Amino acid sequence: MSIIFRCPPELLLRAATRRASVIKCKPVFSRTKTHQAAVCKELGKPLLITQVPSVQDLTGSQVRIAVRSCGINFADVLLAAGLYQEKPPLPFIPGTEVSGEVVEVGKSVRKFSKGDRVLGLSQAMQGYAQECVLEEMDLWRLPDSMSFEEGAALPVSYGTAWLGLTRKSNTKKGETVLVTAAAGSVGLATMDLATNVFGAKVIGAAGGPDKCSLVMKRGAAHAVDYKAESIREKVKEFTGGRGANVIFDAVGGDAFKECLRCIAWEGRLVIIGFAGGSIPKIPANILLVKNISAIGLYWGDFRNKELETWKASINEVMSYFEKGQIKPHIGRTFPLHQVNEAFKYIQQRKSTGCKSSHLNLLFGCFTQEQIS
Repeated sequence: MSIIFRCPPELLLRAATRRASVIKCKPVFSRTKTHQAAVCKELGKPLLITQVPSVQDLTGSQVRIAVRSCGINFADVLLAAGLYQEKPPLPFIPGTEVSGEVVEVGKSVRKFSKGDRVLGLSQAMQGYAQECVLEEMDLWRLPDSMSFEEGAALPVSYGTAWLGLTRKSNTKKGETVLVTAAAGSVGLATMDLATNVFGAKVIGAAGGPDKCSLVMKRGAAHAVDYKAESIREKVKEFTGGRGANVIFDAVGGDAFKECLRCIAWEGRLVIIGFAGGSIPKIPANILLVKNISAIGLYWGDFRNKELETWKASINEVMSYFEKGQIKPHIGRTFPLHQVNEAFKYIQQRKSTGCKSSHLNLLFGCFTQEQIS
């Protein structure tokens, strides 16, 4: 099994923490079936690799999968440290984006059967484990051409990007799309879709030359190092003074202010996060004078409010993958027993100025067969 570190929108994890009370990681003294997991038993302490009880009996709509990959993000680090705004009851198993193989299905499950390769979103975390139980509605079948790693790298970032480029901004071929935090998981997904599916011209803004180099390699027409350059001035330069038609902002703060100053007439500014830590205020007069729209996007909430749209966002990007139009970026892998080293890696990247949303790394862990 393998697991990936990534950065889904904060509210997705927030919802998962509220559902985490269903997770029980008690010592096992009987013949109860168990599996290995990375468990947070004490806030601020390293995760423990230990055996935990498996869900014994599935409900009709549940599916048990052997996890091969799982997304991990900086919010997980905060959660395990007790620094997140919501705290699930201890002990708990982090992890929401998973991929793997179906090993058991509930009586009413019709879309999946044992042996199917799937990706899914766990609504109660539990992803850092050898197995995970999900609802049928939270699973998708993996194409034969898609690896488990790519599957776990896809749902939140590409689902968010697709919804932002279609429903929220109606991005058209030939338009200029500016992406802040472009070296992050959602940023890379947005650039991939905008360039290779929607035929847009992408300007990627990132912090530092290494990230800007990655942005160019992933298909951007131009890159802006906002540690050393003005987003406004560079975007105006790249567009002949017209500005960007569509802007995806995941940073907030000063970057957001720069975005407002380089958006084109009738532009659409899609707000997907505030990685910079500062939530900006929007001067309504600018929206009026430039005929622009500022639009919020929280992809995870569509599961509760508009399920078909939520499902369609993944179905569409899966079809693009099968056609060879897109390919998720995979950075680095870690085995499960190195989960705490992976957390340190994220923290070190954070301390050198890399925002959590700039991480897109793969985390590998052992299968049951490898352990035994």
